[in-house]
This record gives sequence, C-alpha cells and structure tokens, in this order.
Amino acid sequence: MVGPEEVLSFWLDEVGPDGWYKQDEVLDAEIRKRFLSTWEAACEGKFSLWLTYPSGALAYTILTDQFPRNMFRSDGKAFSTDRAALSAAKSAIDKKWDLRIDEPARQFFYLPLMHSENLCDQERCVRLMCKRMSKSSESNLLHARAHREVIRQFGRFPYRNEALRRETTACEMTFVTQGGYGETVRSLQAAVG
Repeated sequence: MVGPEEVLSFWLDEVGPDGWYKQDEVLDAEIRKRFLSTWEAACEGKFSLWLTYPSGALAYTILTDQFPRNMFRSDGKAFSTDRAALSAAKSAIDKKWDLRIDEPARQFFYLPLMHSENLCDQERCVRLMCKRMSKSSESNLLHARAHREVIRQFGRFPYRNEALRRETTACEMTFVTQGGYGETVRSLQAAVG
C-alpha cells in the first residue's frame, strides 16, 4: 500500500502532463503494478484520512478517478469508483482546497465533474475551468465543454455503453460512427475559430 505522496509524485512528476491523456499500455501496466492494491483499499473505504487535507484529497481523487481509467481501460471497472472521486472532489472544491493546489494539478479536482453523466456536474466543471484555471488551460476548457455537449445530447457518454453493458440507441450509434467525442471537440473548435 502506498500513501498520498507516492500517488502525487508518480502522477504529477513521473507521468506529468505529457502522459496524462495518452493511451499507453506500458503506463497502464505500471499503474496496475504500483497502485492496484491501493485502489482496491480505497474501494473498501480505507483512506478517509486522505480526505482531511488538500493534497490528500487530490491524491484520493487521482487514485479513484484517473487510475482506474488506465488500469481497466475498456472495462466497466474503469468507472466503478467515479462516485467516490466525485464526492471527494466536490467536498474539496466546496472547501476551496482546489485553490490551494497549483496548476496544472488543480484540474484533477474538476475531472470527476467532467466524467460525471450529470448535466449539473458538467455545468459546474465548465464554470470551474473558466474561473479557477488560467488561460493557458484552454484545452481543459475545450474538453469540459465537449463533455458537457455530449451529456446535453444524450444524458450519458455513449462510448461507455459497451464497457458498462448498456444498450446503444440508434442516435448514439450514429454519433459514435460519425466521429463521436473527437467530432464534438472539432465542432467546438470550429465554432470558436
């Protein structure tokens, strides 16, 4: 089992911005090797102490929101701790702990909102990206808006359907086959540019 410092050091320093959003089986395997047992302990509710201070809450949020997306890519387990991450993130944001974390790490308090299949969470994510992240984070804002647009359209993320064993509607299938999320991002970029 590792502590919050190890989670933050690995994700923020070792992986860093260049690796945060890449699909990389080597990185996924490394996260499984180093953090799977810690994530499993979080699933059992063992890290409530982490939630009592800003950097601990950030580590918990990364552990429960980011790491499962790498460890369980294309599997429903990738989203199994989203509620825990969302709860931790909302609590930290309400206490303004996000503002005590420097950018770019601060964004990881907002990503559970972006990953939520709830329009209110999506709206809040966009507002936070606008108000609490610098202009150098335009990419974060673009992706927050794209996630919000998908939820506005479908009320859920269609590209999760297979992993979550959900039926895909005809409209969702059209969305996916016509470029899905990537096309949503391109459309938003074109509207701004």
